[in-house]
Amino acid sequence: MSGPSSTRQWILANLPTRDPVLSGPNPTFTLQTNALPSLDATSVLVKTLYFSNDPAQRGWIQKDIDPARLYTTPVPANAPMRSLFIGEIVTAGSATQLRPGQLVTGQSSWTEYAVLSEAELRVLETSPGISPTVFIGALGGPGLTAYYALLDVVRLSAEDGLVVVSGAAGAVGSVAVQVAKKMVGVKRVVGIAGSEEKCRWVESLGADVCLNYKNASFEEDLKRATEGDADVFLDNVGGEILDLMLSRMKTFGRIAACGSISTYNRYGEAIGMKNWYEIISNRLEVRGFIVTDAIVNGKAKGFLEALTLAIKEGKLKLDEGSETIVETKFEDVPRTWMRLFEGKNQGKLITKLV
Repeated sequence: MSGPSSTRQWILANLPTRDPVLSGPNPTFTLQTNALPSLDATSVLVKTLYFSNDPAQRGWIQKDIDPARLYTTPVPANAPMRSLFIGEIVTAGSATQLRPGQLVTGQSSWTEYAVLSEAELRVLETSPGISPTVFIGALGGPGLTAYYALLDVVRLSAEDGLVVVSGAAGAVGSVAVQVAKKMVGVKRVVGIAGSEEKCRWVESLGADVCLNYKNASFEEDLKRATEGDADVFLDNVGGEILDLMLSRMKTFGRIAACGSISTYNRYGEAIGMKNWYEIISNRLEVRGFIVTDAIVNGKAKGFLEALTLAIKEGKLKLDEGSETIVETKFEDVPRTWMRLFEGKNQGKLITKLV
């Protein structure tokens, strides 16, 4: 085939129990060079341009996790680390509808080149002024997650008076703030983020107020900001913030359990929930979900069309703050991914290979 016959890949060498380890005698990932499979008539050779960095990837590599309890197949030891990506077609098989130079997205791995089937890929139809990276952000999994969570999982409507979004400066949360305020028309939206700079950005997206959870006064700030209690809470972080929010919900309030990034590197560790009784006494609805449910149920296409229209109408803001694109040498791919757990991203965290 035209193109390289081998590629560098990051391999999952040691499944972590706590924080992934990037150096030392037993690193979580190791860099290898491996042969590429042969190209057939129905496959294509793709060069990776961008990797999507997602908190969910941490759950895919947890040591001793029961595969039956996970919503997707875990990444096995000694296999390439799985990731969504954007790439460019280098060579296309004769039976495909693809051609060299086209940009595509799909699921691959931390690899410089990949041989994939046409069925695994989606061609990106880019528009002037729209970066292709939006298709792994606001018009990809994160945007779909935010819209599905609010409009379907917890049935948000303009009649809801107060919505709270944790992780509001992240890829999902930043879209959710805008969906709630500008698309649905909720009266008051409160965001929660990890710095004053991030909070000001969340407010620029439409949040009525954003609270810095690292402030010593956070608990009191949250009580003031949620006076009258919240109708809906989109939880992206779990842990102590979730526990606090259980006591700030209206009777029959609805909670969409989207993520738990505060606990992903603390698997198996006891994290007490002091306010669990609030679920009973206030008859709260807490519903977990996975974004692939929307795809399986045939709802994703309509949701993404609604988000696309919102961009055109100016209801969904895409600015430089919406993405943290980190130019990264292939040798440093895991290090860029780890920024997710260090709070070093605003909006969608994307690896751009250089």
